[in-house]
Amino acid sequence: MAQNTAVPAQKEHKFNPNFTQAVINATGPKATPRVRQLTTSLIQHLHDYARENELTVDEWMAGLELMNEAGRMSDNKRNEGQLLCDIFGLESLVDEITYKLASSATDEPTATAILGPFWRADAPHKAMGESIVTGLPAGTGDGDRTWVHGTVTDFRTGKPVEGAVLDVWHTAPNGLYEQQDPEQPEMNLRGRFTTGKDGSYGFYCLRPVPYPIPYDGPAGKVLQALDRHPYRPAHIHFILTAPGYKPIVTQIFDRNSKYIEDDAVFAVKDSLIVDFKPFQGDPKADFELPYDFKMASYEDAEKHSIAGATEVSGAGI
Repeated sequence: MAQNTAVPAQKEHKFNPNFTQAVINATGPKATPRVRQLTTSLIQHLHDYARENELTVDEWMAGLELMNEAGRMSDNKRNEGQLLCDIFGLESLVDEITYKLASSATDEPTATAILGPFWRADAPHKAMGESIVTGLPAGTGDGDRTWVHGTVTDFRTGKPVEGAVLDVWHTAPNGLYEQQDPEQPEMNLRGRFTTGKDGSYGFYCLRPVPYPIPYDGPAGKVLQALDRHPYRPAHIHFILTAPGYKPIVTQIFDRNSKYIEDDAVFAVKDSLIVDFKPFQGDPKADFELPYDFKMASYEDAEKHSIAGATEVSGAGI
């Protein structure tokens, strides 16, 4: 019986098979190796995505307008582009990649979390023991007043870190950051505190509440299109900087908060979940939150391949 030796016909390409490589090859010889690597991969993935989904001009234009709208909405009080990245989990993924500890490290600095879109530069400097609450919207009550305190130490030596600056911010009881709410004073619920020789810190704030990502922009439209809830669990934001140490951008989350298991931006980490404890004997506070921070020096960060935040525009880190 004769065997069929016919060579099967090759499948014809539906789209120009040489186009993507031509775009990649357009990169000039003066591009740095890292720029070349990043742009080559980006072009390849973008083109593959467009071909795989047979992206139409109308769909591409809708996506482009989404990005343009995010840019138009963004300013020094709100970063809508960053919020779009957050709901797709991109910032949390990049955070995990950037800050993953080397397996050789014997201890761990405080875990990181996303910056989020509502950080503001130049929060007021305050003395230790002061409150970041300067006013609350009518009808929201006084909130659960909280005393937050702890120590900032070197993660390897355990020694206190002097001169560490803690930049702190959270929402009001109505779930709004001050720049979202005309009833709140400028820079309400924000402050910066600097540690002394003992590395200790302490300040008054409110116990935070869950809140929805705003629906008035592109991120909200995407969430609605995906039939996803917009809520974040209750949390307090921190940026820590200190001379000779890698900056830390992080959040701490209330263990009893709703949405701790399904944060809309996927930022919760086990080591950042905290307990607000009922507090007696202090007329200024209903709850106490003890939390210690561990920072990695630049020397240890390099030795143990520990990455850290390198720049937040306006924050000097």
